[in-house]
Amino acid sequence: MRKTIFILIFTLVATGFLQARTKQQFTVKINQQKTDAKSKLTIRFVSLIEDSRCPTDVKCIQAGNAKIQIKVSKANGGAARTFELNTNSKPQTVSFSGYQIKLTDLNPKLATNIRIDRNGFMATFAITKVSNSK
Repeated sequence: MRKTIFILIFTLVATGFLQARTKQQFTVKINQQKTDAKSKLTIRFVSLIEDSRCPTDVKCIQAGNAKIQIKVSKANGGAARTFELNTNSKPQTVSFSGYQIKLTDLNPKLATNIRIDRNGFMATFAITKVSNSK
């Protein structure tokens, strides 16, 4: 019985470790692109479509939302696809070539006393391999 419990716990810990290792995060500045080394996906942060997020120095009823446009392609070629992702609305995640791409953060955060240059935005993405893909 103890051996079974040990094997079960070990399996759960190992599975959690492997899942954590398959998820990579990286940041892309607006009008730039980056290629993820593991997935070989290239993500270009094309534009900030809208930004109605609540400023950090204000108490809002709703958090608001920012929408960005990205272009994703495989580093070894193939057709690129354009997607729109949101910070608080759907979709926040898209699928491409066996991977899920999630917008996890958008910086800088808005504030009432700061004017942000639209070229200064950076989006952070998490890329996760979809387990049932080949």
